[in-house]
Amino acid sequence: MRDLANNIAPVSTIDAIVGNNDTEGTGTGVDLQFFESAVALVNVGASGDTLSSSVKIDLILQDSDDDSSWSAVTDQNLVTDGTVDSSGIFATIDADGEDESVYYIGYVGGKRYLRVFADFTGTHTNGCPISATIIKGHPRHNVNADNNSSY
Repeated sequence: MRDLANNIAPVSTIDAIVGNNDTEGTGTGVDLQFFESAVALVNVGASGDTLSSSVKIDLILQDSDDDSSWSAVTDQNLVTDGTVDSSGIFATIDADGEDESVYYIGYVGGKRYLRVFADFTGTHTNGCPISATIIKGHPRHNVNADNNSSY
């Protein structure tokens, strides 16, 4: 099929929260089995705190073979439509105008699991609305639109 809905499977990695610490910002692993690519999409709302170099959120892409041991994706050859630094950071929200945005990065690596880690630095007293979704793409088989899984 040519429509997009039958060729992707979106899965939440960070449910919508008003986050203020790393525990809340640790995404759950998304299984990429049967898919050849993925996009990590992070939706950031208006921060309740004044963002700066000492009060910020770093968005980090992480992958894993076993959904247990996680590593930052630091190889530029494993990402598309963006860059990662030596810590796996693909975006930093540390100033007015950088919140209330959508951030994304493509993943073409070979690990089975993928997640986003929102690293909160400094004191986020009021928090920041944030959610993250992994959109799995290029399925090896058709995607079942009823339950977003391959069959």
